[in-house]
Amino acid sequence: MSTTTSTVADPSTGSADATRRRRARRGRRSGSTRRVDPVYYLFLFPALAIFTLAITLPAVLGFAYSFTNSIGFGDWEFIGLRNYVAMFRDQGIVSAYLFTLGFALVTVIVVNVLAFFLALGLTSRIRLQAALRTVFVLPMVISGIIIAFVFKFLFSTTLPGIGSALGIESLSTSILANESLAWIAIVIVTAWSTIPSTMLIYIAGLVTIPDEVYEAASIDGAGPAKRLWNITLPLVSGFIVINTILGFKNYLNAYDIVVGLTDGGPGTATRTVAMSIFKGFTGGDYGYQMANAFVFFLISIVIAVIQLSITRGKASFGA
Repeated sequence: MSTTTSTVADPSTGSADATRRRRARRGRRSGSTRRVDPVYYLFLFPALAIFTLAITLPAVLGFAYSFTNSIGFGDWEFIGLRNYVAMFRDQGIVSAYLFTLGFALVTVIVVNVLAFFLALGLTSRIRLQAALRTVFVLPMVISGIIIAFVFKFLFSTTLPGIGSALGIESLSTSILANESLAWIAIVIVTAWSTIPSTMLIYIAGLVTIPDEVYEAASIDGAGPAKRLWNITLPLVSGFIVINTILGFKNYLNAYDIVVGLTDGGPGTATRTVAMSIFKGFTGGDYGYQMANAFVFFLISIVIAVIQLSITRGKASFGA
């Protein structure tokens, strides 16, 4: 004897499904016909107008002037690609690019390493944690040019005086007057002023790691080095990517600290690309330095694209 089992549809389930389908269709129809409130455009227009007048329009005009012999005012003539050809033959500009790229690379490594370990220390169980965080963040509120002038006095007067008193010949002269060592002073001062902001980003990443992860690793016998390498670094990799990209971009545009410390000297040993551009604007090379600025802009974009392509998929916070 065979038994036949029949399945009876639940009317309530069918009606619920039909209701959800009707709501989905209504949502799609309302989404396709929904209009943007005109007040949104009212708030968008001022920002768009300011951005266009302050950034987009000057950039377009500057690019146009890069094909002229303009000195920044008065008459000018169209000279084609002559500025670009001359720029690549200018040893002063080539050395500025080499110094800027090298300085940015060294500084981003120094700043990220020191900021990361400071963040580790300030997120551990230590006394006066909040007070120490405040102390380390203080350089953020001081102007870069003021920091540069203070350190210039230290490098030019205080340290040579101490070196002379102790009989240390290598310290008796200012490091800022040495063409081979002046860049080290710039890296030190730049790191001192930018480590706090980088450290705060790392602290934000470290506090998102649950304590249970470290406790489980400790139970499994993982020491501090293994926990750092296998847990901490992978979980804050997104923050490392962000700090690297932001830092490299900021150091490429280095200006105020370099001006305050060395003004590009000795000679032109520490002149950055930004300094070359600004000095050219006031020195009658407006069209020529506009070509330089446009090339620098393209190089910055290429570097940003390379960084993003290398780190693609690694900037997921806490992943």
